Amino acid sequence: MDAPTFHTPIQLSNAFKSPRRPLLQFVVFNPIFLNVYPVLGAPMPEMKEPEVIRTQKLASGVRIQDIIEGEGPEAHEGSLVEVNYVCRRSNGYFVRSTIDQFSGENSPVILPLDENQIIKGLKEVLVGMKVGGTRRALIPPSAGYTNENLQPIPDEFGPRRSLFSHASEPLVFEVQLLKVL
Repeated sequence: MDAPTFHTPIQLSNAFKSPRRPLLQFVVFNPIFLNVYPVLGAPMPEMKEPEVIRTQKLASGVRIQDIIEGEGPEAHEGSLVEVNYVCRRSNGYFVRSTIDQFSGENSPVILPLDENQIIKGLKEVLVGMKVGGTRRALIPPSAGYTNENLQPIPDEFGPRRSLFSHASEPLVFEVQLLKVL
């Protein structure tokens, strides 16, 4: 019996035409095939369905994705909540975060779940969320900073200016609910 030979792409196309190299020999001694299925007749690996993060679209146009579902008490309209958040413009430009990306230190904010004090879209994201949960939301301008007095407003001049100068753009918030007060 001949020793196994390894084929170049040009030789592979000729392997199908040559009566001296049957297809079985090509499959058995092909290094690519051996890496995938080390034993002939081995069962196919089980295919797992990828995890899909479902998106919910609310009537206001806010789109919500539950990243982590919490296990603590649920936030209700009118509650005070303590949250960490990251805010970005829809093009990915960073605006504000309560978590320092270098040190990991956080400075959570306390927000009232009242439409007159917090942006409407963020209130809709937080109502019904459980402590320990994390959600990502795309908030359209109509449910965003329609008024410069709505929370959360960054303390720093740069992020505040960026936020209000682009108030006509959607915002992406990633929010982690820490406590319901």
